[in-house]
Amino acid sequence: MGKSDGKRANPKDVIKSVKRIFVYATKYFPVEFYLSILCIIISGVASIVPTLFVGVAVDQLDDILSNNLAQTTSVYSLGYIGAEAGVVAAIVFVGLCANYFYNFLMSRVAQGVQKKIRDDLFNHMQDLPLSYFDSRTRGDIMSVYTNDVDTLREAMSRSWPMIVSGVVTIVVVIIAMFVYNWLMAIIVILITIPTMYISKVLSGKSGRYFVNQQMALAKTNGYVEELTNGQRVVKVFNYEERAERGFDAVNDELYIQSTKANRYANILMPIVNQIGNLQYVILAMVGAFIYTNQDNWSISIGLTLGTIISFLSLSKSFTQPIGQVAQQVNSIAMALAGAVRIFDLIDQPSEVDDGYVELCNAKEGPSGEPIEVNERTGKWAWKHPHKDGTPTSYTWLKGKIDFYDVDFSYVPGKTVLHDITLYAEPGQKVAFVGPTGAGKTTITNLINRFYDIEDGKIRYDDININKIKKQDLRRSLGMVLQDTELFTGTVKENIRYGRLDASDEEVVAAAKLANADSFISKLPKGYDTMLEKAGENLSQGQRQLLSIARAAIANPPVMILDEATSSIDSRTEKLVQEGMDAIMKGRTVFVIAHRLSTVKNSDVIMVISDGRIIERGSHDELLSKKGVYYQLYTGKKA
Repeated sequence: MGKSDGKRANPKDVIKSVKRIFVYATKYFPVEFYLSILCIIISGVASIVPTLFVGVAVDQLDDILSNNLAQTTSVYSLGYIGAEAGVVAAIVFVGLCANYFYNFLMSRVAQGVQKKIRDDLFNHMQDLPLSYFDSRTRGDIMSVYTNDVDTLREAMSRSWPMIVSGVVTIVVVIIAMFVYNWLMAIIVILITIPTMYISKVLSGKSGRYFVNQQMALAKTNGYVEELTNGQRVVKVFNYEERAERGFDAVNDELYIQSTKANRYANILMPIVNQIGNLQYVILAMVGAFIYTNQDNWSISIGLTLGTIISFLSLSKSFTQPIGQVAQQVNSIAMALAGAVRIFDLIDQPSEVDDGYVELCNAKEGPSGEPIEVNERTGKWAWKHPHKDGTPTSYTWLKGKIDFYDVDFSYVPGKTVLHDITLYAEPGQKVAFVGPTGAGKTTITNLINRFYDIEDGKIRYDDININKIKKQDLRRSLGMVLQDTELFTGTVKENIRYGRLDASDEEVVAAAKLANADSFISKLPKGYDTMLEKAGENLSQGQRQLLSIARAAIANPPVMILDEATSSIDSRTEKLVQEGMDAIMKGRTVFVIAHRLSTVKNSDVIMVISDGRIIERGSHDELLSKKGVYYQLYTGKKA
């Protein structure tokens, strides 16, 4: 999605994402985060202590044995070694506790960050313009919420602690080795270089494929979501075989990327372990040679039997974390690729709203002027604050909407509306007719300011709509869309979606107005019936009736009906039309319809073609012209 779709994440974006993840962890969970780091360090240090103790104990036993077990003459004694072992056991216990706590704490941090990021994603999504969703598939957006966020959580709870623990272990081991014997430390580092190189190469290859895997997974999810929603169309047009081939293509790509990623990831640790075993043998041989010949050297080596034994174990403690860190880099790379996608969505510019005129409930004053009130009166007024310090002014909302020479394009350079000029007086019913794709719905989308115009002006009660706050503008407009959108919940809750403070009586009244009450009453629990899967347990016509009832309860001054009766049979359409006529009384109404019988009684009918108004007038006037409308209505050529 966005700039991260289909291409590798920019390194700068990755660095920014790492910083932002760190901010999430330290801002919202500082105690847990820093305590987990402390526990990781304690655990890493404690894991080395037994290895060091073995070497010390061997040297102490060697000293005792060299004195013919005469403990009284030896600096060390078996009791002394036993006391040391007790101290080591205590340190190991502390390390185990630290290990438990850092896993527990990082799990809390990871889950918390996941929740906060999802909150921020969803909250910001509500502020995005409609154009953002028009340019992305729902499956791709859902992949950010699910795959990307969950991959990030997994990396934070498992990979991140393992990397930090591995790095701490490596640092502690290096320090311990140089403290014990500088020559052996250098030898261990030199013979570990091949392990480091191979780990780097393999993790780099798998990391690239893991990023590709994440992108392929998002594409697969998008395809599955699209085809799942369109199963009826798939069945009707016998598209099953082509759908399967399409899925096979995206799924094969996911399989290829996943296989390549896991192939390198899975062979990493076995190779590192085998090289580690070889290094173990080499180190033992080199250590034995130095130990037996150090007395002949001119420099002091100070290598003891215990030191060799410690270094053999330390070499394992040195090589294994390198492989573990390299292996976790893949998960981190995948998580950071997801993080870039997450923050790409969060960073998308919010819908711009520079309006300042507000909508308010009003009552009529002594001279007929609007007076703002808190309670709902069924009358609305525009509230105009003034920057020059003059008192706020109020004008009645009448529902007059005018377009002046409006041009619009979704993509710069490709104009879809040309020089649209129209005047809708308060209470008028304005109808748009014309072929699909002519621009009818686009005009109504401009009234809502789902998109902003490229040129010209749109005025609402003689107010430039750019000056009206979008939320208030949309509160004054009711819409019934061709594609019904219901939500999981009861029938009552879905109707009340149009006005959340509506009473049960108002819900029923709105349903009766839309002629939906008759079928709702026959449902198992009436208005308390739960709608499953956004209303799939209802017919298409019933869903449309609910959407009309939802618009009715909002009772706005201006209505937009976009093919509102397209999914209703002719018998039901007549009943609904009666209800719609009642809703439209005294309101400005914009109607988009392909059934020309539904727009006959419109005050003005505008014929749209290729983004232009080519005819306008009443039903009778347009028929008398015998132009395009006449052909559409009669099916005859003039």
